[in-house]
Amino acid sequence: MKVLFISRSTLFSVRGGDTIQMEMTASELKKLGVQVDFIADRTQIDYEQYDLIHFFNIIRPAALLPHIKRCKRPIVISPIFVDYSEYEKQATTGLRKMLANTISKNALEYIKTLARWAVNGERGIGWKYFFLGQRCSIIKILKSASAILPNSQSELNRLTSAFDIKKPYFIINHGIDTSIFSTPNLSRQRSGVLCVGRIEGLKNQLNLIRAMNGLKIPLTLIGKPSPNHLKYYLRCKMEAGDNVRFIDFMSQAELKGYYAQAKVHVLPSWFETCGLSSLEAVAMGCHIVITDKGDTREIFGNGAEYCNPESVESIRTAILKAYESTLDNKLGNKILSAFTWELAARKTLATYRELIK
Repeated sequence: MKVLFISRSTLFSVRGGDTIQMEMTASELKKLGVQVDFIADRTQIDYEQYDLIHFFNIIRPAALLPHIKRCKRPIVISPIFVDYSEYEKQATTGLRKMLANTISKNALEYIKTLARWAVNGERGIGWKYFFLGQRCSIIKILKSASAILPNSQSELNRLTSAFDIKKPYFIINHGIDTSIFSTPNLSRQRSGVLCVGRIEGLKNQLNLIRAMNGLKIPLTLIGKPSPNHLKYYLRCKMEAGDNVRFIDFMSQAELKGYYAQAKVHVLPSWFETCGLSSLEAVAMGCHIVITDKGDTREIFGNGAEYCNPESVESIRTAILKAYESTLDNKLGNKILSAFTWELAARKTLATYRELIK
């Protein structure tokens, strides 16, 4: 079987959770005998050589839309359907905040896409997207799909509600790389708070720093600043107390040691469909604090402390509660058994076979 993965043009230049999801799914599919190619732009493609096309990241429809008419193969979609409208309304400033509180979230995403094309020279935006706009482009892509592969029932419900489209679906949870993140040492002495993720407003590290200021607990932030969030990164550096340490991007293999030492991992984002770094942290024996915005409660249940990203006090309270609690490894065992990329790939392949039999 030969499959083509298609996503945003900045998939590898601005790495994110979708990058990891695609890379790890492809890696595990290859172990199962599936040949996987990646396309992140409008390169001329011989679609005939593929058995199936797999789209990722529905909120960037401009990159997906050009392939629909030319592709005569079954299409599946991993939506990664995030909703950053609350962040746009609450945490941005100036014209962006004014627009977020004036126009619809789809209209705002349309403007942001045009800005990425005009200012950043982002490729892969065809004329159809300019004509259709954000919402109609997403609907057109969803209608073209043979099946949708959401990360959770919660994500599927939000997608169905937002666009009033029902399609065959197969829930495929995100995972961890068990060759790296497994067999935590639960008896070792742990200390400090860790946050792994790109430094950007969406991930909300500034409010995390504010929550940690004044506490006698070290905070380690691991991640590169996003290219368009350098001012935010500088503000984080400016407001950080002596207990805060910044470390640039590192590989997952390098991250393992930091997870193994930290007592609490915090991801206070404005929205998460899952939170890959939280999955990894749990598997490595950390307590976790995670946003209550998005689909996180379905994934982590009662095994996490939840925080309101808008409230510094909520973040601080959740951190202190997690820091002082005794670890119950039931959640870690659940992640190691049910949330792995190997299992995700096997479920994905079963879906492929169902569609092309």
